Amino acid sequence: MIENYELAFSEGGLELKRGRSHLLHPGDAKYEEQMVKGVRGLSVQLACGDVVSPMVVFWSFTKQGSLIPRAVAISNGIESKVEKASVVLGQVNLRNGTLEVRNLQTAAEGHFMCQAMYEEEEEIRVGYFYIELVVLVPVSKPFLQMNNSTPVEGMAMVMTCSVKEGTPTVRYSWHHYTSRDSTGTVAETASGLLNLMSANRTHMGWYTCTAHNEINSQTSEPMYLDVIYGPDEPVISIEPFAINHNGFSANEQEEVIMTCLASSNPPSHYLWFYNSSQVYSGQKYVIAKISRTQTGTYTCLAQNIHLNTRTQTTIILTVYLQLRWVKSSQEANTGVAYSNATSIQRGMDIQNGSMYTCLAFHPGIGEKAVCKTTVWVPGGNPTCSAMATKQNEFLMLSCNWEGGMPRVTLWWRDWRNHVLGGLKQSSNIYVMKSNSSLGGKEFTCIAAHPLLARAIECHIQLEVPRLVAESTEVSLFEGDEVQLGCMLQGPHLGSEVFWYNNKNQVIRPDAQKYRLQQSGTWFKLTVRDTEWPSDSGTYRCAAVNAVGNTSLPISLHVKKYPVPPNVTISKLMYSRQRTEVQLEWVTQGSGNLTGFMVQRRDAKRNFSNSSRSVDSLWETVASDIEPDIRDHRLGGLDPAIVYAFRILAVNHRTTGHPSEMKTPVIAAGEQHQADPPLEVVSWTGRNKDL
Repeated sequence: MIENYELAFSEGGLELKRGRSHLLHPGDAKYEEQMVKGVRGLSVQLACGDVVSPMVVFWSFTKQGSLIPRAVAISNGIESKVEKASVVLGQVNLRNGTLEVRNLQTAAEGHFMCQAMYEEEEEIRVGYFYIELVVLVPVSKPFLQMNNSTPVEGMAMVMTCSVKEGTPTVRYSWHHYTSRDSTGTVAETASGLLNLMSANRTHMGWYTCTAHNEINSQTSEPMYLDVIYGPDEPVISIEPFAINHNGFSANEQEEVIMTCLASSNPPSHYLWFYNSSQVYSGQKYVIAKISRTQTGTYTCLAQNIHLNTRTQTTIILTVYLQLRWVKSSQEANTGVAYSNATSIQRGMDIQNGSMYTCLAFHPGIGEKAVCKTTVWVPGGNPTCSAMATKQNEFLMLSCNWEGGMPRVTLWWRDWRNHVLGGLKQSSNIYVMKSNSSLGGKEFTCIAAHPLLARAIECHIQLEVPRLVAESTEVSLFEGDEVQLGCMLQGPHLGSEVFWYNNKNQVIRPDAQKYRLQQSGTWFKLTVRDTEWPSDSGTYRCAAVNAVGNTSLPISLHVKKYPVPPNVTISKLMYSRQRTEVQLEWVTQGSGNLTGFMVQRRDAKRNFSNSSRSVDSLWETVASDIEPDIRDHRLGGLDPAIVYAFRILAVNHRTTGHPSEMKTPVIAAGEQHQADPPLEVVSWTGRNKDL
């Protein structure tokens, strides 16, 4: 086909023609870029764009970090050729423009370029296709190591999981096997390290680690972690099992088997001591026919030979004589027992207050040895209560019923009829975490005694605190003090009570404005020296306990005293020396009065440019004038200053409108002179609060 094409030059550049058709134009080349991922050892196919049947294909490769492309393969549409040097990339084949690389190698990671000449719409076109090939490497089988495979309990240890190769990111998961059938995932890490800050016996077992990336996952061979510990405090068990108030008991001539168990790794070595003398070595100590002379203390000593550590525990074993129970001093055929006699009877068949006697027989005793006990039910009923611990962190349910033989058995049930804790005698205390969801829930203490036909119950309900107030609406005139009160009602679980002021701030006991008092379940808040309107608003009494909280709003309205009547100056006169002035005034209109006050200022001083308010320029010179007085003499004046005076009526803390401003006239018969020129002051009808 090539011989049918011809090259020609034109003004636009180089052109390829076939016959008379115009086939290749400048700028018609096609460019594409993409990224392809392949897995080492597997096969990958690199397509030369979307060209179906290219006429000519040329593949080249540029390795990472290089700028020089190397030829890989070429095809003319009929046959293809692969460069020998391409074997480093894998097994390369070129088919119909697609480059296939089998057994892909890591050296193939880099940039491939396919240059293709193909026919489209009777025109010859050229395409350049760039492919960035990323070669992914599967993770190899991990290798697990421990810095110490036999640590002592409490020591720190580290496990390391590593792989020789694998494309990042490689993540690790750790698995712990305590037996063949059980496994658990311990941790997921990115570093391949598992740190046990303090190894303990629960960490013992087989461990494996699994490494995985986006291609595959591999698991290591298992490795055993053997934690050295112990021995724990030994536990001694006795067969046949019998107990008394001192410890264990046995009947004379019985075979007694004592077994000691102390958890340890490696297993403990055991030594037995009777009254501090070693009598046996081994875990199980057997006395074929025990006698009363073997009553005493038995000690089991457990040793960890590896750690050179030891622990021990001691029991008291009492060997009893031959015993028999009789009722009410009348011998009955209840059978004979050696050293320990037990008689079991139905409680409902026994009358309250019945007495039982135990008779002891032995050849060395001349007369029968006797002990007596009386079976009885305590009087009254169980009592139950609930209280919260400090800071309401825990709730404690208490149930008590003292007395009785045998003693009363007590246990708690919740509102779902679930048993809480265990069975206890005479007193049962159950502690639980505080929770707001327990509000309103009922708990029951159940008391049982063998002589009672049915159990007796005691109920308690956990309540959120309830508050009541003396009054929820309180009003008074300013200047007085007021007392607000609230009371806790019903069982309140040791509720704490707080007061909040009208700014929703908690009132502290040392606040000077307020006084806090408590009398039983009453809580009082006193607001001192009330002010209008700053002390008005809503105050809150709040209570909180272990199961919830509540608050009670109380509205306080501080009222201002009514405006007193207006005042007019009727006389204002200097003495001869102008050091004193005599004032007289009259009131106009109605209104309550508690007194008057006189104010003065410099009449000639110009205050028009002052930033201070007009009222602040006045000086109060008399404020304790009784309400029935209508005149007042003021001394201590400077003759060189011309004063202006005004008078205000006072009703407690409310002041009335000031009188008109006047200057005094000269005494001794002189005519009333005109007031000197003063600054013109505009007054409003607003009350002034001292």
